[in-house]
Amino acid sequence: MKQYVALARVSSREQEREGFSLEVQEDALKKYAETHGGKIVKLFKVAETASKRDERKTFKEMMSYAKKHAFEFDGLLFYNVDRAARNLFDYVELERLESEYQVPFISISQQTDNNPAGRMMRRTLANMASFFTEQMAVDISQGINRLVQEGMFPGKAPYGYKNTRANGRRVIQLDQTEAAKVRDWFRAVLASKTKDAQADTRAQRAELQRQETLIAGHQDRLLNLRIDGQIDDDTFNR
Repeated sequence: MKQYVALARVSSREQEREGFSLEVQEDALKKYAETHGGKIVKLFKVAETASKRDERKTFKEMMSYAKKHAFEFDGLLFYNVDRAARNLFDYVELERLESEYQVPFISISQQTDNNPAGRMMRRTLANMASFFTEQMAVDISQGINRLVQEGMFPGKAPYGYKNTRANGRRVIQLDQTEAAKVRDWFRAVLASKTKDAQADTRAQRAELQRQETLIAGHQDRLLNLRIDGQIDDDTFNR
């Protein structure tokens, strides 16, 4: 019986809705293996919730496993070429795995021969997938920048607001319950600052009064000394 290693990957909810869910890919991969008289001995999966770091980790684990057990199985299965690799660098690693370890690259929905024409077709598909991924990143970045310039929050709504959908679009609306708490917090902070400011003002006024009292006391003593003749007019005027 033939043995296969397989990878199923979903990178967005849109792809999952369009029929590329992990379950759909798993079923198709298992059916391919069974149809060709084999089974999947190791299945690697990357969900749409996975971070880039987790996705990269899974890809490296698959490559390491494939190299270690290269002579024990009959091919590396993918649903299609763009499910195999996120970028051209990863695709090159898969081609090296095929040429150096004799592990066939099998895209079950975009099957090609392992010859110059077939590899050219696969590379074209991989190049298109890489372009789509890079262009999507640019489009998303521009969209985020535009939202920020318009005063919107591009990601999860901050406390006091909530993420909702209206007319098929994601929007941010005021969360009345949390917003009321935020208003209470700000009122408390402002009240506290007002009290502190009032306390500072009272302290400043008290200090001014103390200084005025000291100055008045010095003036009275000087005047009494002049009256008693203990200092002359020139000294007093200075």
